[in-house]
Amino acid sequence: MTKVSWSRFLFFSMLIFILSLAACGNDETSTEESTDDSNAATEQSADGESAETEPKVTEFEPAFPEQTRAPAVVTETEYDVEVIAEGLGVSWGMEEFEPNRLLVTQRDSAELLIVNLNEFAVSEPIEGTPEVNSEGQGGLLDVAIAPDFDESRLVFLTFSQDVEGGTLTALGKGVLSEDEASLEDFEVIFQAEPAYDGDLHYGGRIIFDEEGNLFLTTGERSDDPIRERAQDLDAYLGKVIHITQDGEAVDTNPFIEDEDALDGIYSYGHRNIQGVDFHPETGDLWIVEFGPQAGDELNIVEPGNNYGWPIVSYGIEYTGELINDGISEHEAQGFIEPRYYWDPTSAPSGSSFYDNDAIPEWENNLFIGGLVSSYIARVVIEDDTIVGEERLLTDEGERFRDILVTEDGALIAATDGGKIYKISAAGE
Repeated sequence: MTKVSWSRFLFFSMLIFILSLAACGNDETSTEESTDDSNAATEQSADGESAETEPKVTEFEPAFPEQTRAPAVVTETEYDVEVIAEGLGVSWGMEEFEPNRLLVTQRDSAELLIVNLNEFAVSEPIEGTPEVNSEGQGGLLDVAIAPDFDESRLVFLTFSQDVEGGTLTALGKGVLSEDEASLEDFEVIFQAEPAYDGDLHYGGRIIFDEEGNLFLTTGERSDDPIRERAQDLDAYLGKVIHITQDGEAVDTNPFIEDEDALDGIYSYGHRNIQGVDFHPETGDLWIVEFGPQAGDELNIVEPGNNYGWPIVSYGIEYTGELINDGISEHEAQGFIEPRYYWDPTSAPSGSSFYDNDAIPEWENNLFIGGLVSSYIARVVIEDDTIVGEERLLTDEGERFRDILVTEDGALIAATDGGKIYKISAAGE
């Protein structure tokens, strides 16, 4: 009995020792993988490792080598991270309307707030916002100001609206009062018909072009078979839409002469577009859209193009089943290949190009909020090719909903957890 007991003692002692070593190793690994070290050099990793460390969900092969899993890069410039506000709701959209003052939407409560970055202050809700359907992914969504805001004080909002037959993505505008307490004369100028009795995939991002017209993105409402209408030119689901400030189709739109197509459609075959911005140098319109399980896409939008959803995808159904027998090759089917896709999913949301010289190495990089992934992706682009990716604020545990770059070069991130982050060059 003594000999057996001694053997057991040695066995359990050795087991405890091994487990202790493993635990220490895990701690060191988590420290090394943190991307919040602002002293690291902006260069590809020495061994060319991808920014993505998780295994792929699918077995699809990319159409070209740079289409997914870009090499990891790290920012050289030292930067500071501040929490400007917390305790808010899901902050879905942001717009800087005066230096360091933001209009911020609250999705679920349908509130529009003013956040002062310098004073770390949040206003009372602005009155006059529209009634919304806040079930599921619905609510008050994006916000943008007119190019002539200093004179017109026009504010544009997207939201999910209750109508006969269900809900839809709506766009409206109102005048911000001089005392900033209310939106006056708010009116709906566009509805992305048809309505559908569901609460998913509204899209809803808006951005102005150089002519003062609006690009509006929509989702395909997620469910099968309604999602198939992303391919239909008589429905505004799963589309990029190009309209005037009065909600009329821009007269140069690609399907304006097609009697069987809706005049406002600019591009189609999209799933759920959550990010949109113009490249500062090329002027190209880049969009970010949710894939299903994996297959989130980064696309350059051109008029009349079909981006393939739900016929082709680099993702799979949430059940694990293939989509349309697992066809991923876009070009072979007559569709536009995404410039980049994520596998596994990053659930990418709001995005913004860095068009400032406050942090020179970030110029023309695209920053994208990640929801499920809980990071901000910094994407380095050369000649429309993704050559590097960095993941910021990975330790915060936040779902990053929207990204904005201020006039003075700060990167602002809003989260579903009610926080507003400010990332700026150290000492600024």
